[in-house]
Amino acid sequence: MNIQIIGRNNCFDTKKALRFFKERGKSVQYVDLAQRGLSEGELNNVLRALGGDIDVLINQKHRDAALIRYLTPQGKFEKLLEEPKFLKTPIVRCGAKATVGVAADIWAAWLRQS
Repeated sequence: MNIQIIGRNNCFDTKKALRFFKERGKSVQYVDLAQRGLSEGELNNVLRALGGDIDVLINQKHRDAALIRYLTPQGKFEKLLEEPKFLKTPIVRCGAKATVGVAADIWAAWLRQS
């Protein structure tokens, strides 16, 4: 099982996700959004795993969220590619599955299935 955590070093929820898997002895691949954003393919895969609702990926609490909130879905997608600061973190991927935010119950279910 390959777990990928996409987040920011200064995000408390990202730290929770990293701690969750570390405490259970699982190694993870960590992607820091401050250093590297998501590619178009990666963003499409995450979006597909989340059921296609792009609004789930947007951090509505970001101080500049109004800049993206009223765009079309395609406009939101392009804005997230250009400026990953608008992504809600952590994004945790396990194969074709993904979660956004802290979802310890779902992560535990993934670990039980492996």
